[in-house]
Amino acid sequence: MNFDAPTPEMRMLLRTLDEFVREELMPLERPFLYHDFDALLPALDDKRRQAKRLGLWLPQIPQEYGGMGLSLFEHGLVSEVLGRTPLGHYALNCQAPDAGNMEVLIEHGTPEQKERFLMPLLAGDVRSCFSMTEPENAGSNPTWLSTTAVRDGDDYVINGHKWFSTGGDGAAFAIVMAVTDPAAAKHRRASMILVPADTPGFEIVENTSVMGERGAGWASHAEIRYSDCRVPQTNRLGAEGMGFVIAQQRLGPGRIHHCMRWIGICERAFDLMCRHAALREVAPGRPLAELGPVQTWVAESRAEIDAARLLVLQTAHQIDREGAHAARDSISLIKFHVAGVLQAVLDRAIQVHGAMGMTDETPLAFWYRHERAARIYDGPDEVHKWSVARRILGRYAA
Repeated sequence: MNFDAPTPEMRMLLRTLDEFVREELMPLERPFLYHDFDALLPALDDKRRQAKRLGLWLPQIPQEYGGMGLSLFEHGLVSEVLGRTPLGHYALNCQAPDAGNMEVLIEHGTPEQKERFLMPLLAGDVRSCFSMTEPENAGSNPTWLSTTAVRDGDDYVINGHKWFSTGGDGAAFAIVMAVTDPAAAKHRRASMILVPADTPGFEIVENTSVMGERGAGWASHAEIRYSDCRVPQTNRLGAEGMGFVIAQQRLGPGRIHHCMRWIGICERAFDLMCRHAALREVAPGRPLAELGPVQTWVAESRAEIDAARLLVLQTAHQIDREGAHAARDSISLIKFHVAGVLQAVLDRAIQVHGAMGMTDETPLAFWYRHERAARIYDGPDEVHKWSVARRILGRYAA
């Protein structure tokens, strides 16, 4: 590996975060897992204010915008610690999709857009959502969209149907991917447009049920209809037709965030699995830990988690040094590889817990339901495997 070890300052930050997660956030998991959001949110908002006071706010955002200014590699380390609880990223205001929307607004927003949309988002006063996926079209093909934004005077009129707009419930605005030029080349047809949620014609149909769970607020996925939504053309992000390019810029670093969060989930699942195996007896005086299959699962999980972490951190380091384009092979590799490790580790942990693993007494069942999508969103496993294999094989071509 060609990246440096964390600095002493970084190690201290990680210790502080670990303490914050264990002592402040994990005790709040029960109301979250039991969907008691009314009881949870005031306490969680208090933890967000505490994170601000401790200087733990916005780890992924440059210091000039009020963030901690961490590199992608450093934020990867932070993301692993936060991933050990479902509440970690939200507590520090670096949860998806807001983190990605912040980065898009910083990079492509006008001064007026930053003042209206970005600054309240950075402060944690509002939330946002990202509307790209459509139920009528394959999400694996991001150039195939039916939602349109038609020029009318100085405005766009948006019509379309979206779903899996994460955090749409209660969001102040959406970044909408819509076709602005159907006749353009497929990668230049769509634009990103800021749509306030109070715009007439913006309708949240419902929170989409994910394996029987609809969620609420930031922990949900909204189905949204845009019916003659009229917004000024000044709400467009970047040049017209640049939506796909901006989305690709957003996804590279975003996959690091996801993958290191998944490593954090794996570590928590591994810890729960080992503790339960050591304490749970299958007969008097005979703990689960003595069983050969359990020992095999522990060994396999430890090796897979450690290997996955090194691969992700190496990719983050490469993006920091050379940019996302140079690291595109590694980005594809971590996306499908870490998602597979995550699913395997969660499955083993649930198996060790037996009946308890199927309940919400631990976060395992929650993660098993929701993180199955890790192999689908931000590009299905199959697409990443095909694309990276083609690039590798192309280097062997005459």
